[in-house]
Amino acid sequence: MRKKLSEMMYGEEGIVKRIKESLKGKIAGMGIRVGKKVKMQTKQPIKGPVVIIVDKAETSLGLGLADKILVEVRNEDFVDGSS
Repeated sequence: MRKKLSEMMYGEEGIVKRIKESLKGKIAGMGIRVGKKVKMQTKQPIKGPVVIIVDKAETSLGLGLADKILVEVRNEDFVDGSS
């Protein structure tokens, strides 16, 4: 299933499928490129940043940037922190 990076749940993993063209240069230095595996680490409430893991490194992105990255979710077995 494809979804925006900002819509991923805690612990969910996926492969980056599309990045808005105007952002590619800005986030390439963070290691985020099409084809890269990402994992949602944390999401801050009320439009706060998201923290993802790319290449074993944590990277923080603003919600606006995360909205412009499309990810193919790889596993549906994730922890959402609601237990």
